[in-house]
Amino acid sequence: MDSLALICTAGLLFGGLYWFICILGSAEQKGKRAADLSGGSISRDKVLDKYKQYWSFFRRPKEIETAEKVPAFVDTFYNLVTDIYEWGWGQSFHFSPSIPGKSHKDATRLHEEMAVDLLGVKPGDRILDVGCGVGGPMRAIAAHSRANVVGITINEYQVKRARIHNKKAGLDSLCEVVCGNFLEMPFKDNSFEGAYSIEATCHAPKLEEVYAEIYRVLKPGSMYVSYEWVTTDKFKAEDPEQVEIIQGIERGDALPGLRRSDEVADIARKVGFEVVREKDLAKPPSKPWWQRLKMGRIAYWRNHIVVIVLSWIGIAPKGVVDVHEMLFVTADYLARGGETGIFTPMHMILCKKPESSSSSS
Repeated sequence: MDSLALICTAGLLFGGLYWFICILGSAEQKGKRAADLSGGSISRDKVLDKYKQYWSFFRRPKEIETAEKVPAFVDTFYNLVTDIYEWGWGQSFHFSPSIPGKSHKDATRLHEEMAVDLLGVKPGDRILDVGCGVGGPMRAIAAHSRANVVGITINEYQVKRARIHNKKAGLDSLCEVVCGNFLEMPFKDNSFEGAYSIEATCHAPKLEEVYAEIYRVLKPGSMYVSYEWVTTDKFKAEDPEQVEIIQGIERGDALPGLRRSDEVADIARKVGFEVVREKDLAKPPSKPWWQRLKMGRIAYWRNHIVVIVLSWIGIAPKGVVDVHEMLFVTADYLARGGETGIFTPMHMILCKKPESSSSSS
């Protein structure tokens, strides 16, 4: 009887551990299991070294500001975090306003669909997703608009993940993914009927450089919409606590430096765009976008235990625990930025390339 009880107990423990690690998967999008966590394109024995290398960028701020250093810096970041993002957050690597009565998944989809609605594109039009990640927004936008969406990301691992998801969703005929630098895009002049970027151009060392590239590839008369990460007019550079929050966001999200909200429209006009509309989508009556971060703290600790166990038994590579902890600390800075009102990840700007323009301003 004692042996039977021991076997049953061991079976329950094993079954519970298996469910906890292998079945839970992503909070919203099944398809990335905890047992599959990796370092993206980084070999598992190099993950910890790459994490340390990433962190060392912030001890050499002049290198972060050097344009040629930034793509490798961002690529390393997304190799480290893509699996964790997808497992713990979902396939759309961005925020959205909370909507009463709607799930996070639905709120995210509506936020994405609004972007393409602003472009006014038709089924069959070719549009550009600037910084597409693993393609969550791309798939929602393609399904909603029936436009042909071309996404570009600096990270080869994200290209592979996006293509897998596109095929599973039955949207690979509408969604194309290209690996490349959005500061030097491999597309012809005047080749897209619309473009959007959702919380992606914040990785550019100079916003005018990525805006100029988007302007170049858009057809005259086409629209571009972006959700930008910026500091608001509430941010005070002389306040040490506020500076700590903003620097914490920059360190934990591979940002060469956050722009101010009042700079964005001037930069768009500088490269030739007409600014049609500008609005912080995080302001009331929108509900707090950071609420999801605060509500997810219990899930974080659950997931952190899983990551520690996986690393300890050799399934997850060394360094994943450090990356997961970095993201939790960053989530706290993001929530504090939202609560204090000094930061928004959804400063929306809608621009138009003039009808009479050439490919360059």
